[in-house]
Amino acid sequence: MLKKVILPVFFVLLAAPLLVAGIALTRPTPFQVQRSIAISAPPDAVYRDIVDFSRWELWSPWAKLDPAQKTTLVGEGLGAVYTWSGDDKVGAGRMTIVETVPGSKVGIKLEFLRPWESTNETSFLVVPDGAGSRLTWLMKGNHGFVGRAMSIFMDMDKMIGPDFEKGLASLKTDVERATR
Repeated sequence: MLKKVILPVFFVLLAAPLLVAGIALTRPTPFQVQRSIAISAPPDAVYRDIVDFSRWELWSPWAKLDPAQKTTLVGEGLGAVYTWSGDDKVGAGRMTIVETVPGSKVGIKLEFLRPWESTNETSFLVVPDGAGSRLTWLMKGNHGFVGRAMSIFMDMDKMIGPDFEKGLASLKTDVERATR
């Protein structure tokens, strides 16, 4: 009797991780998260808040998650580096501005160091939109095996997209207030 119960349980416990691993291998490697917002301010005003890491704490959705996190900022504009280290909600990482097109684009190399390591490409694109601007926040990268396995249960767009929306809404408020 005991054999009839233990043997099937053993096979299920053995097969489940293999099944997850097999499914993970079929998951796509690249991912992309993108959100946009209209801002009632000229592109140059929007660009200034993005290219200046010292202003990020005013609008970044992650800056408020751990008020005790440690941040450092080295440089300005192209080549500027922003690092952070905090609790489990924010982890640790580094952002480096790798591309600037005044008034229209900021490209960032985004490196997560903790809780897991990954490197992603982030871009902020600003275009004129009527009397104001349209700002698009885009992040793209490639899942490693663990990320592909996690994508079976979690969707990057649903996980990070709402944070992008909060950040864009805060940035909109900040820029519009400053340009009134």
